[in-house]
Amino acid sequence: MDTAPFDFDYDAGRLRYGRGSVADLGATLADLGCERALVVCGRTVGSTPAVINPVREGLGDRLAGVFDRTTPEKRLVTAHEGVERLREAGADAIVAVGGGSSLDTAKAMVALAASDHPFEEVARETAARGGLVVPDGPLVPTVAVPTTLAGADLSVMGGLTVGPDTPGGPARGGVFDRRLMADALHYDPALFETTPAGVLAASAMNGFDKGIETLYAHNRTPVSDATAVRGLSLLREGLPALGAGDTDEATLYRSVVGTVLVQYGVSRASGTTLSVIHSYGHALARPYDIQQGAAHGVIAPHALRGIFDAVDGRRALLAEALVEDPPEDPDAQADAVVDAVAAVRDGLNLPSRLRDTPVPREEFGDIAEAVLGDSFMSAAPPGYDPSVADIESVLEAAW
Repeated sequence: MDTAPFDFDYDAGRLRYGRGSVADLGATLADLGCERALVVCGRTVGSTPAVINPVREGLGDRLAGVFDRTTPEKRLVTAHEGVERLREAGADAIVAVGGGSSLDTAKAMVALAASDHPFEEVARETAARGGLVVPDGPLVPTVAVPTTLAGADLSVMGGLTVGPDTPGGPARGGVFDRRLMADALHYDPALFETTPAGVLAASAMNGFDKGIETLYAHNRTPVSDATAVRGLSLLREGLPALGAGDTDEATLYRSVVGTVLVQYGVSRASGTTLSVIHSYGHALARPYDIQQGAAHGVIAPHALRGIFDAVDGRRALLAEALVEDPPEDPDAQADAVVDAVAAVRDGLNLPSRLRDTPVPREEFGDIAEAVLGDSFMSAAPPGYDPSVADIESVLEAAW
């Protein structure tokens, strides 16, 4: 039994789950003491009546406008344009609707809205530092309405890019501050139903892996253990059914609530529990234009095998979460976990081999270096210290 001391400092916003829950957005704003909100989303969400109309209706006369300019690149200049729109509309809150692109852009907007420096100066500093600074003082309240399962909602950090046409760019970075946690979150199954199956499946794999990593990360806690185990047990049933086209209430509940649970406590003021699989995902997805969840699907079983070959990796607890009748033998536990993760990936109809992606085999050495240099590797399981050759072996196994 692990009896080590722990410190769990996590403050999530109010969570609401239920079909039609976006009808209460106006009441949520009132509870936050806000008068009017700007909806932040991408063009697809903004032009999809089944998504945007319930949000508009839920906000009612508290709707200040819709800014539907977010993109997967999460450009800092887009966040700047969003802040200008926020001020023009006289809004005192943000409602971010969609996937990680919109939720992360909203976080950048919150930081920019609190700054009294010219945008060009902030952009140069962000590019030089590799991150956007969140100023001291009050911040614009935010409400998150996710429509994918990647898990960017219960987070205090977000990714962003400084484009080549922006002062200081091109550069990649992020924004991190405990105050960026959404003040309230609405999970409405009806909105998840509108997301294209392929997009939802890839995002689901990204969220699923957060639960796996939270269990073996060196900075895990008993609190995050409990939510991750329960969340993974829901996802192992819900995600394959979702991949098969089943969107009944039970499947959506398992998929959405499971994702909420596995990301609970992942992103904390003291750091994140995301580690090895996400480091592979960054090294594979960013340079080769692969959706991160799809990259995770290919690499996760092989990355886990690499971990289990080197350390325990808490395989017994992972087996408890992912296997219906977990074996007692440690080697059998490792095999069962790897097989269970592959089964979820296959159930989501995601690629299973790197050769079926744009990743070039001749660049495995560079990719391995990028994996080891990724900041998320700092949360790797205790004792796991792979070499470039070890990472290349995992990539070869995934080829």
